Amino acid sequence: MYVLPSAYARVPHHCFVSQKQLNTTQYHYSRDLRISAKVGGELVFDHRVLDEIPVPDTDIFAWNNLLQIHLTNGDFDLVISTYTQLLLRGTVRPDRRTLPRVLTASCRSGDIFLGKQLHGHALKLGFSSDHYVVTALIQMYGRLDSVDTARWLFEKSAHGNSVAWTLLARLYIMKNKPGLAIDMFDQMIESGAEIDSVALATVVGACGVVKSLQQGRKLHRIARNYGLEFDVLVSNSLLKMYIDCGSMKDARENFDGMPAKDVVSWTAIINGYVKKGGFNEGLKLLRQMSVDGFKPDALTFSSILPACARMAAHKHGKEIHGYLLRNSTYLNLMVQNAVMDMHVKSGFIEYASRIFNTMKNKDVVSWTVMIMGYSLHGQGERGVHLFRTMESNSTIQIDQVTYTAVLHACRTACMVEQGKFFFNCITAPKVEHYSLMVALLSRAGLFDEAGIFIEEHKIQNHAEVLRALLDGWRNHQQPKLGKRVIEQLCDLEPLNAENYVLLSNWYAYRARWDMVDKLRETVRDMGLKPRKAYSWIEFRNKVHVFGTGDVSHPRSKRISSELQCLVKKMEDEGYRPSPDFSLHDVEEERECIQIGHSELLAIAFGLISTQPGATIRVTKNLRVCRSCHDSAKVISKIVGREIILKDLNCFHHFKDGLCSCGDFW
Repeated sequence: MYVLPSAYARVPHHCFVSQKQLNTTQYHYSRDLRISAKVGGELVFDHRVLDEIPVPDTDIFAWNNLLQIHLTNGDFDLVISTYTQLLLRGTVRPDRRTLPRVLTASCRSGDIFLGKQLHGHALKLGFSSDHYVVTALIQMYGRLDSVDTARWLFEKSAHGNSVAWTLLARLYIMKNKPGLAIDMFDQMIESGAEIDSVALATVVGACGVVKSLQQGRKLHRIARNYGLEFDVLVSNSLLKMYIDCGSMKDARENFDGMPAKDVVSWTAIINGYVKKGGFNEGLKLLRQMSVDGFKPDALTFSSILPACARMAAHKHGKEIHGYLLRNSTYLNLMVQNAVMDMHVKSGFIEYASRIFNTMKNKDVVSWTVMIMGYSLHGQGERGVHLFRTMESNSTIQIDQVTYTAVLHACRTACMVEQGKFFFNCITAPKVEHYSLMVALLSRAGLFDEAGIFIEEHKIQNHAEVLRALLDGWRNHQQPKLGKRVIEQLCDLEPLNAENYVLLSNWYAYRARWDMVDKLRETVRDMGLKPRKAYSWIEFRNKVHVFGTGDVSHPRSKRISSELQCLVKKMEDEGYRPSPDFSLHDVEEERECIQIGHSELLAIAFGLISTQPGATIRVTKNLRVCRSCHDSAKVISKIVGREIILKDLNCFHHFKDGLCSCGDFW
């Protein structure tokens, strides 16, 4: 806490000089100050320059210059100490440009007491109505005290300052009150204040936060009326607002109509498509961006790489990775993390591991991506070991997301005691942490302990927790215990069709076909639409999609023949499919034979389309059923190939009759 001397300054008679002397002194002083800053000399040297001025301390411009140097360098303590020296010497009076610099330093250092002292100085020096000083005070109070205090100060000042209006609107957004920011803008228009691009961009951003498309279109009309529609800052804000409001049609129209685009514009539209699942369109825009002469930056690549984080698009991801290796952009830590995450989610865990091991600098995101990656690929023990290694790095601050990753790894590896230890390290666990602990305990067969854990933490009314418990019962083949939980899920989420599908499959497992038909009729009457199961595989730059019992593919007869042949070989091996009460092929008819399941159709297509020995990579939109899972294990042994199947939960690496998930998923 700083205590400043009086704001009143007296100038001794011996310091009065001619204007010519003052101008000469100011020139040399300012030059020396710039030189010392440019060569990176120590800041103490700057103060020595002050002491050597022939006409000491009479130049407020020189003092302000020194304050700005310290502020630019982030040396807020030096800003404050320099201002204190200025007051103590009493040879020059602060002006309207001095206080905003010191107020900014107090704001960034988080010292509200100092800020209030400076407010007092502004009153004593007669600058309390100066718009530069008022703006700095509004920012200081808004960040360190409250927006209400900043608003009170704003209302006491003149309303013609556009910067103050905009600053107050930004403060409302920072304090998670975007609606008030929009109200501020409406009042700004009514008051006749000048509307500039910064003010418009700010309120458009607030509109995106509240996701009001109607209000956003109104602001677009205002921008057009003020001739600011095609200002790059406003155009980019409108583009992001439309994306945030979920209207890619408006966003694309706005983007196509922009006469002047920049990298920010391209990145925003690419990111918008990727987030909405328009992966192919995002990749097309990236190629068009280069054709139009724009060089993608780190943020652009971080936006497009999630579009490649799919097995069917990994080729594009490798191409982008190659481009990055040839350019300095790859040195950016954010991009390296995104590339690593892309390889993890594309099924190439070893690629990701090599990138991680060669990274010179790693942050908490780097470690978290790799820990979760090992877990998703059935290598939970490696994930836990990596977390232990990260703990020894004192520069990494572990967050809740990292704890989620390591708990996931403990669940994958069924490491109960380690999971308990890590859970107890979390200061404020969230539902996802609780559900992972329930999944870990039930996966280990500790159902009584899982029940006690749920009761102690009062989490029995969370659907994620109940599903975790249900997964444990499913893995341990105890369907009798599942019915009560499924019914509870139906009560918690009456409009979730998947819960009724689970109950329907439970009845199907027990051959209660009357109840199956009744439940399906109930789902139809409620207007609910369960997700249809489908799987896909890429071959020769084309994605081939298969549904349950699908016979629409041009090579359907050949696929069916391959499966029939595999079934015979599996029977010769003594394999018999096992039923699964929580089957996830939700649209299948009970008459559908097992070889009609979507993932097996995709696997068969891969076998007849690729060279012997090549790895088969398939993705399914839902969880793989136990029968298909067991079949894929046997098939991998029969054909002598690795089959990688990504489902809703994890990656299954089938090889030599075994699966990386250890039959728990």
